[in-house]
Amino acid sequence: MHENMREPIKTVVCRNCSAEINAATFVKNLKVCDSCGHHHYLTAYERLELLIDAGSFEEHDADLYSIDSLEFPEYPQKLERDIAKTGLRSEMLSGIATIGGYPTALAIGDVGFIGGTCGSVIGEKVTRCIERALANRLPLVIVSVSGGMRMQEGTLALMQMAKTAAACATYAKEGVFYISVVTDPTFGGATASYTSLGDVIIAEPGARIGFAGPLAVASLREELPEDFQKAESLLEHGFIDSIVHRAELRQMVMDLIEFAV
Repeated sequence: MHENMREPIKTVVCRNCSAEINAATFVKNLKVCDSCGHHHYLTAYERLELLIDAGSFEEHDADLYSIDSLEFPEYPQKLERDIAKTGLRSEMLSGIATIGGYPTALAIGDVGFIGGTCGSVIGEKVTRCIERALANRLPLVIVSVSGGMRMQEGTLALMQMAKTAAACATYAKEGVFYISVVTDPTFGGATASYTSLGDVIIAEPGARIGFAGPLAVASLREELPEDFQKAESLLEHGFIDSIVHRAELRQMVMDLIEFAV
């Protein structure tokens, strides 16, 4: 059979429990396993569709993209690969949309772009998004997903922690409202900067959240709790404010924005 004539995929295997899920049901359930409730990855565009009022999104800063300033081996090829795969020029989609009728500034990460790692572009996009929200007195929603700071950009990537944190501090001083939505996985500098600075921090069930990633933690050779770095443990210890199922996330964000404005 010709490659373009292959039958569409009819089943999806859950990454958590290995259950086989009907593909149509999987999509209908927002990529949540109907056997174990595991929340699978969504693209930035899928998350956008989940959150906003249909047709209301105006993208900003779409022309920003990373360059290989350190001449890191194979980095340009990886960027080209993931631009083609995700339809994005960088690891984050940002702009203004309405959510429940309220104009809102938002930025959404995509794990499919270099693992969602934070480079200089994500720092610039997050900062511009915050500044745009502040200038227009808009509520802010940032959906985080990150494999940490991007090693291919070195110190340029690490500097984005201070840059985004400073922007968050300025926004907070003005008393505008920031909702941070944390998804699986969110590690490294994203967790240590803008992700943790929301007025309200919401996580999806089972989301892995932390500073050191799984490989770094494994190198400690210590026995850790089973729920270590899971959203449920972080809620218990006060790091996040709420765990919200994906199907209920839009309503939760709408309610929070309505309350705040």
